[in-house]
Amino acid sequence: MPIFVLLFIGVPLIEIYLLIKVGAVIGAVPAIALTVLCSLLGTWLVRRQGFSVLMRVRETLARNEVPALELLDGALLLVAGLFLLLPGFLTDIIGFLLLIPPLRRWVIRRYVGVIPVRTLSGDPQQGPRVIEGHFRRIRRED
Repeated sequence: MPIFVLLFIGVPLIEIYLLIKVGAVIGAVPAIALTVLCSLLGTWLVRRQGFSVLMRVRETLARNEVPALELLDGALLLVAGLFLLLPGFLTDIIGFLLLIPPLRRWVIRRYVGVIPVRTLSGDPQQGPRVIEGHFRRIRRED
């Protein structure tokens, strides 16, 4: 719950503070123009990198492999795009940082290392549950 309070109250307050401070130094109109320029540039970069990730997903699927890391890469690009579309300098900085491929790979490695692997039984220490049984085919008369 505290993380949501921080996200929905703290981040906008920091953004407003930074916009006021930057606007006081360079002026209100240049600050707004810089925010719009960052959004446009970020959208273009996200789109370009998104197509690159899409091509990697296709190549991975063509090799009959699961494109798990590529999908996580695409998800982080989506988050970067969201941050770049939000008005403000803090979210723009985070969005532009997420556009750096080595940083995205580091975040993915860290994320994958934290999430426990779940098996069918739900217990990460135990292997998949096997249910043994017998069956017989019944031929249906049409």
